[in-house]
Amino acid sequence: MADLTVKTEGVIKEYRMGNNVLQALKGIDIEIERGEYISLMGPSGSGKTTLFNMIGALDRATAGKVYIDGQDMSRLDQHQVAWLRCNKIGYIFQSFNLLPVMTALENVTLPMIFAGLSVKERNEKGAKLLERVGLGERLHHKPDELSGGQRQRVAIARALANGPSIILADEPTGNLDMKTGHDIINLLKEMNRENNVTVISATHDLKMIDVSDRIIYIRDGLVERIRSRDEIDMRVGAIH
Repeated sequence: MADLTVKTEGVIKEYRMGNNVLQALKGIDIEIERGEYISLMGPSGSGKTTLFNMIGALDRATAGKVYIDGQDMSRLDQHQVAWLRCNKIGYIFQSFNLLPVMTALENVTLPMIFAGLSVKERNEKGAKLLERVGLGERLHHKPDELSGGQRQRVAIARALANGPSIILADEPTGNLDMKTGHDIINLLKEMNRENNVTVISATHDLKMIDVSDRIIYIRDGLVERIRSRDEIDMRVGAIH
C-alpha cells in the first residue's frame, strides 16, 4: 500500500455570506504519496488556495475528511492541530512572511522555539539550514538587507526547521524575477529529494511543471484532471 502523507475524501468547503452559500470546494478526492512533488494549478477562484489551506490545517472542511500522515484532522483538537502545524508542516508564502525585526537566523529558528529546542540547538541547526540554502554568510542580516530571492531562501530554511513531512508552498515564485524563480524551484526540488519531504505548491508558474511528479488541476471546486510530468507536452504553446 502506498505511503500516503496526504489524503482527502469528499472534501467540501462552504462559506456563508448572509443568506448565500459559496461552495469553494465541491468534493475533492486526492492521494499524495510521501516524497512526491505536487503542483496545484488552476485559475483564480478555482479553489486551489482553499484546498491548500485544508491540507495545511489552516482551515477546516465543511464536510469530508483530510488525513495528514494518517491522522484525521477532524478528530484533532486545537492543541493537536497546532502541534501538527509546528512539527509536520513547513509553510512557504509568496510574500515570504519574515519578521522584519529579526535576522535570517532568528527567523529560521523561530519555529524551533515552539518545538522546545534549546538556544544552542536552535542556532546550530538554523545556521546549517541557512548554509544549505546558500546563505551561510547572511545569518545576521535582516530581511530588508536581503534580495527577494534571498528572503525566499530564508523562508525555505524556516519551512525545514522542524523536519516536516510536508512543505506547502503558496505561489513561492510569485514575487520573483524569472531567473530567481527558477533557482527557487530547483532549490525546492533539491530539498524534496534530499529530505524525502513532500512538496505541495499552489502555483501559476509553468516552470514548476518541469520539477513536479504530478500536477493536480483544480477548476470550479473540483479536481479537473491529474497529470504526471511524463504525460504533459512541454512544447511552447502546447502545454496541456
